[in-house]
Amino acid sequence: MFQRIIDGISASTGTTMRLTSLAAGAAFALFITTCFLCAAIFISVLNEYGPVQACLAGAGVFFLLTLAAAVSYWAYKRELRKQAQIAAERAAKSAAQSTQSMLADPMLLATGLQIVRAIGVKRLLPILAIGGVALGIMASRAGMSDDASAEPAE
Repeated sequence: MFQRIIDGISASTGTTMRLTSLAAGAAFALFITTCFLCAAIFISVLNEYGPVQACLAGAGVFFLLTLAAAVSYWAYKRELRKQAQIAAERAAKSAAQSTQSMLADPMLLATGLQIVRAIGVKRLLPILAIGGVALGIMASRAGMSDDASAEPAE
């Protein structure tokens, strides 16, 4: 039984390694092809217009490629931020709804009243006060970003 599992893992690992090496070889060949195409275009522009214009044309092409990649990255990060914000809003709404539904549950209210009767109001007030302070601290920290909470207070 274990031998079949090990053989399956070995076969899938071997297949993955072969496919990865094939993809790496294809990427390397594409890189070399791109280099030769860039060199051919550079020499063509060099023969037609001169060295300065050939260098400026090459720089312009790569600048446009870099600019396109930067804009694409910026748009991707912006989309991720929007999705994270939407997910956080949905989580907050569901948490608020679950809290409201818990407080509307008659069994929960009856259990809470039995606890208050068993412990007593005079003993329960300090515990509730400490819990309220702790809840307030947790709520204020949840609203802060990770960068702001990492900085030391002055």
